[in-house]
Amino acid sequence: MEWLNQMVSEPYYLSHFLTFFSYFILRTSTTSLLSPHLTHHLLHREIQAVLAFSVLALLKLVRQETWEAFIADMLFFAKVFLVALALVIDYHLALWYLGAFFVIYILTQQPAYQGLGTSSKLTPLQLEALLTEGNISRFWLVEFRASCSPASICTSRCFPELSITYSNKKLSFGIVDLGLFPNAAEKFGIYLGGSMGQLPTYILFENAAEVARIPQLDFEAKSSRPPITKVHSLFNLILVN
Repeated sequence: MEWLNQMVSEPYYLSHFLTFFSYFILRTSTTSLLSPHLTHHLLHREIQAVLAFSVLALLKLVRQETWEAFIADMLFFAKVFLVALALVIDYHLALWYLGAFFVIYILTQQPAYQGLGTSSKLTPLQLEALLTEGNISRFWLVEFRASCSPASICTSRCFPELSITYSNKKLSFGIVDLGLFPNAAEKFGIYLGGSMGQLPTYILFENAAEVARIPQLDFEAKSSRPPITKVHSLFNLILVN
């Protein structure tokens, strides 16, 4: 029921659903117009597409750590297969679907996971105040993300889940949205060039001092980094214990 409500309320999911559903309407209405040979060929391709999509879905279901990442991959594969099938019917239809997906990409965006767990959304000023308050040694694990970063959206579920498991009196979790506060990126040494290549960035602070971060600073290859996973985001939590 939650997924159905999200499908209806989120323009990103609703627009994709309507576009994919339109194929079944067009497929049914054009069946009588296609030659028997083309109809048989199209059916053969549709079976191949369904089987290939099912295999890819099983592989991604095992490998991906979040539903957001899984859905993003499945929508991408579905678009590829849909355009390929439309090309079998008529190249004008394939061009129409390419245009529709381009409009969806421009106008909508996949929503990030909305739960926070025990983490707190912070402004840069709030983070600085928390890092410097008190005389007792305290750790803060902070995720720097942006709503316009696909990688941040795909991993948006990991950090709240980690905060539920690992937060304690000495370790707190915080989230800073660099989409809202882009000037804070330079202060914390996060590169926002290209396609937000260093987001999300996880920094572990002990009071006001940085202890560790993922991805590490790399001035020679700023846009290349290993994918962030739940294991990577834990990075050196042994330092807290």
